[in-house]
Amino acid sequence: MSETAVTFLTALAQVISTMSLYESGHPARERAVDAVHEQMARLKEEHSNPTFTFLGAEIVFDNRPLSALRRWDWGSRLSNAGIQRLEIPGTPGRDEVELFLEEIYSRLLGEPVDTAEARQTQERAIIFGAVEVPGGGGGGGRHTQEPLTATIDYTMEEEKLGVDYVHAELRDHSQLHLIEAEAVVRSLTVAMHGDQAFLIPLLQLKRFDQYTTTHALNVSVLAMALAEFIGLAPKEVRSFGISGLLHDLGKITIPTEILNKPGKLTDAERQVINSHTVEGARIILESEENLDLPAVVAYEHHIKLNGGGYPTLRYPRRCHQASDLVHLCDVYDALRTHRPYRSAWEHEKVMGYMGEGLGQEFEPELGRAFVQMMAQWHDRIAVLESEKEALPLGQPGGKQVEDTGAEGEKASGSGSEPSPPPPQNPPVAG
Repeated sequence: MSETAVTFLTALAQVISTMSLYESGHPARERAVDAVHEQMARLKEEHSNPTFTFLGAEIVFDNRPLSALRRWDWGSRLSNAGIQRLEIPGTPGRDEVELFLEEIYSRLLGEPVDTAEARQTQERAIIFGAVEVPGGGGGGGRHTQEPLTATIDYTMEEEKLGVDYVHAELRDHSQLHLIEAEAVVRSLTVAMHGDQAFLIPLLQLKRFDQYTTTHALNVSVLAMALAEFIGLAPKEVRSFGISGLLHDLGKITIPTEILNKPGKLTDAERQVINSHTVEGARIILESEENLDLPAVVAYEHHIKLNGGGYPTLRYPRRCHQASDLVHLCDVYDALRTHRPYRSAWEHEKVMGYMGEGLGQEFEPELGRAFVQMMAQWHDRIAVLESEKEALPLGQPGGKQVEDTGAEGEKASGSGSEPSPPPPQNPPVAG
């Protein structure tokens, strides 16, 4: 076992995390790249051709497992992004190392990468990609086969734990951990782009107390899928994903007995529920991070296109595109989820309701795009009964969206969902 190999991989994970927080040229990012370059040079001093193989939780270095990094999280993430093998046959310069790191980072985020120029350089010193299939015809050490990620179990367990941690720290210590939230969104992006087919993984509830977490994850996934569907840039897609993940943050302040009340809410209880938009925006803005867009979405995501919903704007105006987009995703997931006061709606019923609301509750262009996305990418929706269930990478979505009907247990809620038509009151999701 090589301590130098472990140190190099640790530096690799650290620089990827740093790249997610700082723009190119930032001193912290530059120092992290320097550290990887330095560790790579030390590795080359001890091994003429260092070779790593990432097989999910198993990491092999020069044909020997690295027991010190067993269950190392980044091994699975690299593998799921199509980076199953890494070789360093040459002695790369600092610029080559930085180029290598930028492509690794882009792949982990699921961004399209123009590798033509990069590989002309990388193939002299750094080679990475999918493990070659025996007899597949690949030669010269060039790993150009399709990623073999279908056999790797990628679940949403870590993402669920991450959201639980964000909520718990906010509830118990009044601290919003943005880095953890960003890590969850980056991980969701990897899951959605983990193989050749784009995937929309949605969690299905089993208990009341899962609602806050699973709803946040589902809205984040749907928001990123819709943002990508309408052609937004990767950075905007991730920003919308963060906004979706934090849109209901204000519900942390609502007493559980009101949030989980199965019967009709009193006027006073309704006011408490509705206050979660203002509270969510306040919590986000009072954090030390620059989170203007998530704060705006937290505040606006219950405002309808026609001015209805809440909170009431003193001076009517159009909401931000991200708020309109998250509103669509929020309503879809809320109506598809079992709540203490009603059963989940079937997919077709939800889509009918949303179609009828175009131009009134929902921004019509985004609404039509959402309906089109759900139809076009229907076979890519994987509904998971548990966060521990493996994503169906390498094939179209697993359990299809129609199969998640009115069976299953109730989930905690706010009492603000629409009832089956004809509705008795103006429907509002939450």
